[in-house]
Amino acid sequence: MKTIFSGIQPSGTLTLGNYLGAMKHFVDLQNENNCYFCIVDQHAITVPQDRMELRKNIRSLAALYLAVGIDPEKSTLFIQSEVPAHAQLGWIMQCVSYIGELERMTQFKDKSEGKEAVSASLLTYPPLMAADILLYKTDIVPVGEDQKQHLELTRDLAERFNKKYNDIFTIPEVKIPKVGARIMSLTDPEKKMSKSNPNPKSFISMLDDEKQIVKKIKSAVTDSENEVRYDKENKPGVSNLLTIYSLCSGLTIEELEQKYAGKGYGDFKADTAEAVVSILAPIQKRYNELLESEELDEALDYGAEKAGRTARKMLEKAERAMGLGRKRR
Repeated sequence: MKTIFSGIQPSGTLTLGNYLGAMKHFVDLQNENNCYFCIVDQHAITVPQDRMELRKNIRSLAALYLAVGIDPEKSTLFIQSEVPAHAQLGWIMQCVSYIGELERMTQFKDKSEGKEAVSASLLTYPPLMAADILLYKTDIVPVGEDQKQHLELTRDLAERFNKKYNDIFTIPEVKIPKVGARIMSLTDPEKKMSKSNPNPKSFISMLDDEKQIVKKIKSAVTDSENEVRYDKENKPGVSNLLTIYSLCSGLTIEELEQKYAGKGYGDFKADTAEAVVSILAPIQKRYNELLESEELDEALDYGAEKAGRTARKMLEKAERAMGLGRKRR
């Protein structure tokens, strides 16, 4: 049995891209693997957050995890800040990191560009992410392409620590889903669908209602050809909608191309919207049942306790390897 770790920031409602590219796969992964699903709220505060909004988002994300089918009896679902070992090992990982390699991280460059005051945590985000993963002897980390560089650094830090101190960390593998890993923006299909995009028409939130979903997909960028055909380079907008439709319906892209041969974009977009609504509606129903329930708190309490036991053991190993603290006689 492999150990899998994944962390998602509570910085706004997840998008359809987050679901199709990650969370949908998590439900299958938990059946044959030892899975840790972490709400990484300490990563969220690398940029300013409203405290009430952050707490709301943490709870909302936890409810979504359970609503999509994550089973707290099969998986460990927990909030990062409720397991202190994450921040503690994060400091140790900073101590084996080099400023140069952290400054080369693409996300640091993007988020710090043009800003006069940049949080130090924005620079040291990757060592904390490494700690998140390494605490659980993680074998596999399912991530999108945008996190691949951070995972490569995690592997480097683990190998560096093992070589310098003691061989205690498992070197994780990166797993990028071949299909659906990058659902693109509805308004600019050259960019990834993102909840941080200021244009709400660019993404479908997992909590959007039917009317909002239909409106957004109807206004999605396509092209002037009026031909439903997968061609990522020349027809990025249509190709993105085909990917969404395929993943929501279970039909292959080839089957969809045949289905809409000779038909225009109107029918295609209407049916794509219907497929999206059909997959999100039961998730939203379950989410609303969970949001203020004791069931959600019980799952998070159980997850924090379970994760904490495992994380403390690894933290203690790392501290002993570095010579921290006292040696008990």
